[in-house]
Amino acid sequence: MPAAGHHDRGLTTVGQRIVIAGASMGGLRAAERLRAAGFAGEIVAVGDEPHLPYNRPPLSKEALASEVTHEALAFRLRPAVADVTWRLGVPVVSADLAARAVRLADGTELAYDGLVVAPGMRPRRLPVPGPAAGRHVVRTLEDARALRAELGPGVRVLVIGAGFIGCEVAATARTLGASVTVVAPEDVPMRRPLGAELGAALRRRHQARGVAFLLGRTVRAFLGSGRVTGAELSDGTSLDADVVVEAVGSAANTGWLEGNGLDLSDGVLCDEALRVEARPGVVAVGDVARFPNPRYDGVPRRVEHWSIPTDTAKHAAVTLLADLGLGDPPAGPFAPLPTFWSDQYDLRLQSFGAPVLGEDDIRVLEGDLDGEVVVGYHRDGELVGVVLVGMASAAARYRTALTRASVTV
Repeated sequence: MPAAGHHDRGLTTVGQRIVIAGASMGGLRAAERLRAAGFAGEIVAVGDEPHLPYNRPPLSKEALASEVTHEALAFRLRPAVADVTWRLGVPVVSADLAARAVRLADGTELAYDGLVVAPGMRPRRLPVPGPAAGRHVVRTLEDARALRAELGPGVRVLVIGAGFIGCEVAATARTLGASVTVVAPEDVPMRRPLGAELGAALRRRHQARGVAFLLGRTVRAFLGSGRVTGAELSDGTSLDADVVVEAVGSAANTGWLEGNGLDLSDGVLCDEALRVEARPGVVAVGDVARFPNPRYDGVPRRVEHWSIPTDTAKHAAVTLLADLGLGDPPAGPFAPLPTFWSDQYDLRLQSFGAPVLGEDDIRVLEGDLDGEVVVGYHRDGELVGVVLVGMASAAARYRTALTRASVTV
């Protein structure tokens, strides 16, 4: 049973325990916010990797282009979280929300007063026949190290998937002198987040750097005996490859929550306060959280952007402590402005807002698609997102404009 403690409003008690299921950026930010809000009880952060929290976006970019070290990527641990207990390399494997307890991979049971669900994502793998050796994903430090060891001049790299990760890996591999082919079912790379015109413009930039694209097709099988030597595509084409990178999206790490009657169809369904299906004492943080954003509408959505772990942790910590009787609930609606960036060669793409919600009305606001450009995404005539290629001096202006846009409460 959870440790007993006083639940008087505004009073933290040393006897209470909060378990954070996830030891990546979202888990770290949650621990920081809990301490900042005055929680003095025990915090236990549990993660499947052996490392303290580190920054993931560089794994497909600059960290992949050079020696990949944890020291270079690790987040600084602030003094406020120096007493957090990190249980690393032993993920949570099951939870009993009614009993307020979780079980770890080593058999340990942890009772809790509050639970932060922050397990992050795992890369999808292609369910097609063929050897596994030589096939890579890019999600963890170990993934990047293993891929980096195989990249170099003349290496034939086959990237499956033309989203941000696929295109970033393609750019990095080309920079290292590899021969790169990208295969994807879409007609242009990064179509869903960016739209057809900007996606086509970025494809031209990649092609100018020597990347080959085979779009509108999928992988039927991987070729080779013992180790992958290529792939057979859906149109019958056979490709030779020394290295394959599968960049075909991610799935939420929610299997350990099964059996609790939750909607786990796409991450973890949350209410507007980031409670997991309005259950007191359980909140979700990061890209597994599916929550409504009144900046746009009341539809719960997951957002896999770099800014979301910090934004959700700040709000969820206040909600959780209020549920434990340790303060007031969050004031005002939770309406974060999603933000992400992507580095491809010497290009910096920045995005603010929700471009995917404005995919039916996309306009060039400044510049030129084949140069530096600002592209606006509109819904019902209102700007809901922007993507900047270059145009760094305009970023603050557009971010401010989107931040000040009306929020429906």
